[in-house]
Amino acid sequence: MTRLARRSRGPRQGERSGFDRRLIAPMILGSVLNPVNSSMLAVALIPIGRAFDAPPSQTAWLVSGLYLATAVGQPVIGRLVDTFGPRRLYLLGTALVGAAGLLGTLAPDLWVLVASRVLLGFGTSAAFPASMSLLRSESERTGEKSPSGVLTALSISNQVFAVVGPALGGLLIGTGGWHLIFGINVPLSLACLVLGALWLPRATPPARATRTDTTGMLLFAGSLTAFMFFLMDPAVAHWYLPVLGLVTGAVFVRRELRTDEPFIDLRVLGGNPPLLATFARQLLAYTTSYAFFYGYSQWLQEGRGLNASQAGLLLLPLSATAIGVTALTGRRGQVRGKLVVGAVCQCLGVAALLLLGGDSPIWLLALLSAAVGIPHGLIGLANQNALYAQADPARMGSSAGLLRTFMYIGALFASAVNAVFFRDGATSAGLHSMAWLLVGVTAVFLLACVADRSLGRVGRDT
Repeated sequence: MTRLARRSRGPRQGERSGFDRRLIAPMILGSVLNPVNSSMLAVALIPIGRAFDAPPSQTAWLVSGLYLATAVGQPVIGRLVDTFGPRRLYLLGTALVGAAGLLGTLAPDLWVLVASRVLLGFGTSAAFPASMSLLRSESERTGEKSPSGVLTALSISNQVFAVVGPALGGLLIGTGGWHLIFGINVPLSLACLVLGALWLPRATPPARATRTDTTGMLLFAGSLTAFMFFLMDPAVAHWYLPVLGLVTGAVFVRRELRTDEPFIDLRVLGGNPPLLATFARQLLAYTTSYAFFYGYSQWLQEGRGLNASQAGLLLLPLSATAIGVTALTGRRGQVRGKLVVGAVCQCLGVAALLLLGGDSPIWLLALLSAAVGIPHGLIGLANQNALYAQADPARMGSSAGLLRTFMYIGALFASAVNAVFFRDGATSAGLHSMAWLLVGVTAVFLLACVADRSLGRVGRDT
């Protein structure tokens, strides 16, 4: 009998042979906590900086803190879900989201606010692995390979909330200040706790307890943190930070390859160059994507002189276009064309930043936002499809987790890019300097897509 069959309240009559749709609400609400908090913050960085008299180079830690915690927390919590079941970790994670929201609302200074974002990162890491575990259990219970439409609903809901996040953040800031984008997590957390307590199944004891690789987790976090401290403030005097990051990273790799139950299973990379190339593309693409998203929103407010609500509305076309592109192209299995077109559009989009100035017309800003949504809708799905074709089926879970980890590392690099080029504020000069770097990153990304001949075989057999 599976975990979902042993419920404190048995399934209702008529639901035994199909997916338990009572699970959908807590799964969706929990999974959107990360994207909605990420996108709301994009329009809040400038107001927060003004409130604490902090430049963008410091407020960038609000972005880095979240993604450092998520990069570490996602694989750790995934293993804990396998050990203790999705219900406990879902409830604990969403409770942390509420605590983080309360801490952020009452934060007396910027660094307490950064701490709340770290707590938020760990909290929002629980819903995705919990939902995947629930889907697997429901598949076993119902005999269906993939519960019909549920994965699609989760994907669309994440994109929809990413769409409304900037506008919602602007509305909240306009109504009651930036504190509200943290405070809204309290009622969202309570809703998740109520729905989770009512409908999520209680776990049965696992067949075999899994061991948490605490040492590997600390080495990974230490290596990333050392690199981030250097990238956020690069200087010759800080030479020891990248050296520390490299040494710690080397020890981490050596340990993970020799550990039976590693924190991150690096063995999925062995002898698989196409998969390595997919991870590299993910890193390059999301470094550019996040740098544009956070950098452009800050420049709209400080360089162009718009308020947070107006900046939020101007970011709506980006996510709306991404959803439309995903819907139009999502059923096609071939990925090479998507990646090449996405890379070209991404390169043109960041190059267009060089044309912007303090008097750029609103229609041009909205048009640029919509155009950048095209690669956003193409690249993520294409890399995901490539991974499913390239990864060892026996290690698909580890491979998928690594894909998300490389995305988070890209987000960390992006926050460092914003910190360096907006050190004196989100000015047009800083935006243009950032654009030149991103043009170089997208050019490398395009070359990686064109040169990888293995991509031409992906999707042809489906």
